[in-house]
Amino acid sequence: MSSPSYPARYWHTLPDGRLQCDLCPRDCKLHEGQRGACFVRQREGDQMVLSTYGRSSGFCIDPIEKKPLNHFYPGSSVLSFGTAGCNLACKFCQNWDISKSRNMDRLMDPASPEAIASAAVQHGFKSVAFTYNDPVIFAEYAMDVADACHAAGVQTVAVTAGYMHEQPRRDFYAMIDAANVDLKAFSDDFYIQLTGSHLQPVLDTLLYLKHETQVWLEITTLLIPGHNDSDEELAALSAWVLQELGPDVPLHFSAFHPDHKMRHVPATPPAALVRARHIALNTGLHHVYTGNVHHVEGDTTFCQACQAPLIVRDWYQIKSYRLRPDGRCPDCGAPLAGRFDAACGDFGRQRIPITIGR
Repeated sequence: MSSPSYPARYWHTLPDGRLQCDLCPRDCKLHEGQRGACFVRQREGDQMVLSTYGRSSGFCIDPIEKKPLNHFYPGSSVLSFGTAGCNLACKFCQNWDISKSRNMDRLMDPASPEAIASAAVQHGFKSVAFTYNDPVIFAEYAMDVADACHAAGVQTVAVTAGYMHEQPRRDFYAMIDAANVDLKAFSDDFYIQLTGSHLQPVLDTLLYLKHETQVWLEITTLLIPGHNDSDEELAALSAWVLQELGPDVPLHFSAFHPDHKMRHVPATPPAALVRARHIALNTGLHHVYTGNVHHVEGDTTFCQACQAPLIVRDWYQIKSYRLRPDGRCPDCGAPLAGRFDAACGDFGRQRIPITIGR
């Protein structure tokens, strides 16, 4: 089954007649019928089209902490969906069956932007998340969904590698309320060898989000043994976040499991995540979390002023929520950076599939 073609933005014609995609730094240059590295942006005649508009690889109800976002309406439920394809080539991809899919029959859940927004309102979701694969490559669809969601009073979340050019970055994040950006390593060699991309555009996205937008930002680094987990690299990454983004941007260290083209690499030991967390905290970051392992301390949000536990989590379940409705610590009154309200949401909800029609 083929997807209907939807006119794409962000491309131009080269002197030799090829069309260059201007969405991300890959700058794919296409002859007739060719697809970009992401697989979903394709040349048809004299235009670029997006082949996955309006079609999803599935919809789920997730806890917002699963994105992971620990400071964006904690405990709330988020309607999550993705499409297929990706503009990176991560050898360690944990969602490779979706991001590396070349079979459009995977996209069995059609939904218009209006249907998605309507479902979010109907089920009482605080937000809709573009996730599972990178929303950068389906930016036109994501932005139309965001328009519909905002019109209905629903917020939007992007889970992304942050690999995109300046103009689409500005257009896309004008529609986004919160983002978790993968900072996959703090080495360009790592990005080149293991993702087929470069570090600097990701740093540019992080700087842009922090200093030129109101998007709530959190960062995730998947810790891969022997590749990006040395004390020196973790200290350098943490120092850059502190100096360039500030101490209140939450940083998540997540455990790798053998997958895709790196099945020979062992899983991340829990102790490595604890070590990474301590390095980042000692650098001066206020909120550092561990993910994909059972570590209550690494799941807990502490007051940066008095160190009182404010939100105690066990995996994705909130066991204790002591934050005041105005987002301040009840013990010392210090504000916690993030987005909070009086309603904490449906604590502990696990992923639930959901069907959405057109």
